[in-house]
Amino acid sequence: MISIESFIAGFAYGGTTVLVGQPMETLKTLTQVRSATSTAGGTSPSILQTARNLHLVAGIPGFYRGGLPLLLGGGLMRSAQFGVYQSVIPTLEKHYGRIEPQNYWFGCINPHVVAAGWAGGIGRGLVEGPFEMVKVRKQVVSGWHFRDIFQGFGTTLFRNSFLFSGFVIYLDIFKQQVETKRDLTVTPFVKAGICANLAWLTIWPLDVVKTRRQSGKYDGKSLVWLLGDTIKSGHMYRGLSVGMLRSFIANGASMEVYTFVERELRKRSQENG
Repeated sequence: MISIESFIAGFAYGGTTVLVGQPMETLKTLTQVRSATSTAGGTSPSILQTARNLHLVAGIPGFYRGGLPLLLGGGLMRSAQFGVYQSVIPTLEKHYGRIEPQNYWFGCINPHVVAAGWAGGIGRGLVEGPFEMVKVRKQVVSGWHFRDIFQGFGTTLFRNSFLFSGFVIYLDIFKQQVETKRDLTVTPFVKAGICANLAWLTIWPLDVVKTRRQSGKYDGKSLVWLLGDTIKSGHMYRGLSVGMLRSFIANGASMEVYTFVERELRKRSQENG
């Protein structure tokens, strides 16, 4: 069962994420790619110093480096993740039946949500890989050739499968424990912001590795080497603060847009019979 409304609403989600979060995304990428101390005092620049330096060199447009490929691809990849997810859930329920809460893993994790989230993450990764590589190269001002388009593709696919499945798992648990059990009404902005941050925290080291893999500054280094170096150097959570800020604001705003678009589309679909 294909959920057309979710594909369209997902496209709106992706476009909103880029428009709202790109400046902080650029700062996150610059912070993650930096491998060694880069100031005279022997300490890495803070986020504020990075932002100040970027503004001095490139002005406001510098914060939107890589925004165009991500704007083009962002709508498509979020469309893929939400569209696939919302299509897989009813398919699983049709073939295997609805899973009752008493049969959830650890009492709170719905296996269907895990499977559908994993599928949605793969769908996003298949679309996102090339766009993400171009975005990173633009942000760090590193040249690229068409043959580089799939560099870091496997890492992006792997990261996204965990990222999106984590996001929808946290959303489902939030719905169970907060909205249903405690009968609380939480706005899509707050709910998505919290759950997106939890998902990013879960996989952040993979994002650091993915960014370095695609930056062009670590040519010849394998995924295993990059992961080991990231752990050994203590850079597993590089760029986390600005990344969490971007995630909360961008995903919160995007979920408001997603909810509105999907609701309106479903309403029109029902009216048209």
